[in-house]
Amino acid sequence: MEREAMEFDVVIVGAGPSGLAAACKIRQLSAERGKEISVCLVEKGSEVGAHILSGAILEPRALNELFPNWQELGAPLNTPVVRDEIYLLNDAESKRKIPNALVPSTMHNEGNYIVSLANVCRWLAEQAEALGAEIYPGFAAAEILYHEDGSVKGVATGDMGVAADGTPKDSYMQGMELHAKYTLFAEGCRGHLGKELIAGFKLDEGKEPQHYGLGIKELWEIDPAKHEQGLVLHTAGWPLTESGSHGGSFLYHLEDNQVALGLITDLGYSNPHVSPFEEFQRYKHHPQIKQYLEGGKRLAYGARAIAKGGIQSLPKMSFPGGLLIGCDAGTLNFAKIKGSHTAMKSGLVAAEVICEALAGDTPPTTLDYDAAFKASWAYEELHQQRNFGPAQHKFGNIMGSAYAFFDINIFKGKLPWTLSDPTPDYATLKPASDCTPITYPKPDGVISFDRLSSVFMSNTNHEEDQPCHLKLKDDSIPITQNLPRFNEPAQRYCPAGVYEVVENDDGDRRFQINAQNCVHCKTCDIKDPAQNITWVTPEGFGGPNYPNM
Repeated sequence: MEREAMEFDVVIVGAGPSGLAAACKIRQLSAERGKEISVCLVEKGSEVGAHILSGAILEPRALNELFPNWQELGAPLNTPVVRDEIYLLNDAESKRKIPNALVPSTMHNEGNYIVSLANVCRWLAEQAEALGAEIYPGFAAAEILYHEDGSVKGVATGDMGVAADGTPKDSYMQGMELHAKYTLFAEGCRGHLGKELIAGFKLDEGKEPQHYGLGIKELWEIDPAKHEQGLVLHTAGWPLTESGSHGGSFLYHLEDNQVALGLITDLGYSNPHVSPFEEFQRYKHHPQIKQYLEGGKRLAYGARAIAKGGIQSLPKMSFPGGLLIGCDAGTLNFAKIKGSHTAMKSGLVAAEVICEALAGDTPPTTLDYDAAFKASWAYEELHQQRNFGPAQHKFGNIMGSAYAFFDINIFKGKLPWTLSDPTPDYATLKPASDCTPITYPKPDGVISFDRLSSVFMSNTNHEEDQPCHLKLKDDSIPITQNLPRFNEPAQRYCPAGVYEVVENDDGDRRFQINAQNCVHCKTCDIKDPAQNITWVTPEGFGGPNYPNM
């Protein structure tokens, strides 16, 4: 059947910081200039914020531009940072505090706020709707629509009520086409439509591959005597150094005796025995971290990949009919471990160029966006920190951070070279036989936990009788190639227990996908060494439901 279609000036895919900032700014400019511009935003989560996961420390620079009166409007920025501490964890017991004078300036957080980014996005959605934008949560953009000339026409939302065998159920509801003069893709890191656009329009031609980390986070309520609202604590070193991996951790003291803590594991690791989930569990047992958690209660769990390649990996962000913005393109500032402010700025720049284009009677199909973004402070930030990530890969966390200190603090990012990092994360794994197996301790159920109980804490839910949204290009590769060569690393890199190697009654082994556990982190799409797994959107409303993450 022909799908029903709706027409808008602008369609935005994804209710994260970049998409919501763009929606708000377009409607603001529409009112200021007296030219009506219709905006529709679709979000695959059951509500705005349901799929938003971040540390998070928010630098309010872009928010100040968008809503200078955000405090009067009730933005949920309730906890200003009062103190930064950075530790090097030498091993499972010892630590060393890094003097502030030796910390890269990008890690100082004066003037920033510890937030629930999910709640910030909920607030931004309220502002966007008050300005006249239409927001539709629970509708997953499943397909890009193209004009005959190849330019983007809009998106189609996924069908609802389709059984696993592809047949319509009694609850079947056909998806809808959303047509637009311009479509903004703001899906977050490794967006599945953004991935198609980058490949189809060759937006990454001449660029280095994108690089990623997997962030695993928990929210805890702790003993009030141990809580210091506004304290920011970061660590590097153990446990990742023990497995030859890179990354770091955070522990942020929010309001209401709550702390957000997490571990970011660089997905460029080489040992296929590494389990980022298990690394996070044992990290919590370090005395520097455990002291806060003892006597506390875990409230929530989640995981999400982050794009951290910087400008070396930043694709062309414009194409006929639309734009890639925010982490769909990779605008995170890894040296700051922050991406919300740069994502929002990319959305604000997008709004400006779109409104300028729509001011004419016949807007062009391709926006002059890339030049405008390069003229912004967000790009200037990314250029300043361009060597931080490659230095971590080349020299490790300790020497890489020392390099960053001189590059950023002393030379302000103006050294006359740019480090290269040309190996994609999926190509870094060594054969399992060449690597040391890792024996992780069993969880104690008090400080550390197993995957399934953690997924339960993420409120993840999918309609089970639906087509699997984790697609294998070749069903045989996990058992015939990945298992003998890499001991099938999907069993370990997935933080939700989606992938298992199961032995049949006859002794043969098969690859089992528990898609209902998926928290939409996208790690499998990134790290699979054969690039055999493709993540596509499941039925709308599916996935995690994060309350205050």
